Amino acid sequence: MRVDDLLARGQTFSFEFFPPKTDEARAQLNDTINELTPLQPNFFSVTYGAQGGERTRTRDVVVALARNGSVPPVAHLTCVGHTREEISALLGEYKAAGVKNILALGGDIPADPTQIGPSDFRYAQDLVEYVRANFDVCIGVAAHPELHPRSVSRESDRQRLADKLRLADFAMTQFFFDVDHYRRMIDELSALGVHKPVLPGVMPVTNKAQIARMAQMSGSELPQWLTDRLAPLENPVDIRKAGVEIATQLCTELMAAGAPGLHIYTLNRSVAAREIAVNLGLGQA
Repeated sequence: MRVDDLLARGQTFSFEFFPPKTDEARAQLNDTINELTPLQPNFFSVTYGAQGGERTRTRDVVVALARNGSVPPVAHLTCVGHTREEISALLGEYKAAGVKNILALGGDIPADPTQIGPSDFRYAQDLVEYVRANFDVCIGVAAHPELHPRSVSRESDRQRLADKLRLADFAMTQFFFDVDHYRRMIDELSALGVHKPVLPGVMPVTNKAQIARMAQMSGSELPQWLTDRLAPLENPVDIRKAGVEIATQLCTELMAAGAPGLHIYTLNRSVAAREIAVNLGLGQA
């Protein structure tokens, strides 16, 4: 199924994974997929790294999901380190496997640029234009409710997002913790004449140090109320329970705000994701 067709039917919910780097991590991901599949999510998305080994790992996970047929995959794809020929070859493999959805991203520049090859695409919009012109797939793009960390201004950030979304079919956001960031972004896109569906990404906190690092990298704010809530907690189970409660509340507020779906970042673990789904009455858990 294409994500745009799923969204046309009604509100969606979905989960995100990253490709494993070791046999142990691969086994963990397989367990997570098997544990989340019975919830009957609308799709799984799989993140992507520009370097050679990471490309292969992403492709392998995506192709396996597509061939399994239970839950359609969304394959992340970045501009960084890709020629048109490489993009075409990868999308050809995806077409052969029945993959019908991609998320076109700019990608992160590595600390050592010599680790990657030449790039024919500078911005995500360049990649969207190329894929749209050459392949029949559903195209998603990234959105940053709190602005992309490299944005020069709020106005330019929203204009770039609007330009991407006019070409794409949907957007998926970076994680955030305040529903007002999402509402404001939707209002700003609407003011620019863009009304494509934007799926909010929700990250349940399961590790305090980890979420702090990820927020710093992505430009997401850790609000004071959140750090105050987590500060006295040290037991991993207590942290996860608080994180699930916070994420469930945010999801409830997002649905009330009219979000077209919910996209849960799993970090390749199923427990928190399942608990959120159960709390919201999603799936068949």
